[in-house]
Amino acid sequence: MTGNTETSTSFSIAAKVKDYFQLIKFTLSFTVVFSCVVCYLLAPNVIGFDWGMIGVLFLAGMLVTGSANAINQSVEKDTDAMMKRTAKRPVASGRMSQTEAYTFAFIAGAIGVWMMGWFFGNNDSGFNWNAAGLSAFSLFLYAFIYTPLKKVNSIAVLVGAFPGALPCLIGWVAATNMIDPFGKITVNGKEYANFGGWVLFAIQFLWQFPHFWAIAWVAHSDYSKAGFKLLPADKGPTRFTAIQAVMYSVLMIPVGMLPYYIGMSGQLSLWIVLAANLFMVIQSLRLLKNMDVKSARRVMFSSYIYLPIVLLALLADKM
Repeated sequence: MTGNTETSTSFSIAAKVKDYFQLIKFTLSFTVVFSCVVCYLLAPNVIGFDWGMIGVLFLAGMLVTGSANAINQSVEKDTDAMMKRTAKRPVASGRMSQTEAYTFAFIAGAIGVWMMGWFFGNNDSGFNWNAAGLSAFSLFLYAFIYTPLKKVNSIAVLVGAFPGALPCLIGWVAATNMIDPFGKITVNGKEYANFGGWVLFAIQFLWQFPHFWAIAWVAHSDYSKAGFKLLPADKGPTRFTAIQAVMYSVLMIPVGMLPYYIGMSGQLSLWIVLAANLFMVIQSLRLLKNMDVKSARRVMFSSYIYLPIVLLALLADKM
């Protein structure tokens, strides 16, 4: 009997851990925090790899992002239950109460924001109010503005692109404690422009449009069933949506060149980023030509590959 009880308890704990991994959308959160960490390392005053600080930033980022995703799933409990791909989420399926999810979100969010300020303050300020404030703002914008707006108007995608790109700026500000794009960072007597964090923000901001519209194209029937309005055209996947994907993919080309021209990274990464951007344009043009789910899925998977390639190329070629 004791053995059966222990086994049952083990399964129960494992199931609860799995539910929390689903609640924070671990894979999505990992991708978001990856961007934050790489952008932190790209700041000119971060020299070498301090694995302790990287670990702290990763944990803080996961807590803030996980909090936003937990609130998102609590708010969208009923709509998640309508869609095949989200019906098994813990709150939607009833395995976890909204109260439990909200409690976790509050605690995780508060700890994550505090960690951003406490561990990344410099000697002058003692507490990095900029990183903590940006983290709190990003959480609020995603959970309480973007999430309910998805059922109101497709402008939600534009609004959601801000908290989606803010991790890049948060990572940079965690290193520099400076938001002002025209500020100066002094390293070993040499001055660097603080503009880099905003360039990284712009890269990820533009990337989200072809990325998210491709997802919305593929999952259009599910999203429509739940009442989400996420495509730029009211009639669903149309030529206008494909044109928008092409436009934003093209805009990514000049913005992707900025890290080289502001001295953040070298020439090798310039060519890698350019190739990645051209690849995204080609995939978006294919969607415009074919107007089908297969092509939308190509854009979606290409965008998943694009971001780590670009960010790691910039980091490997950091000046």
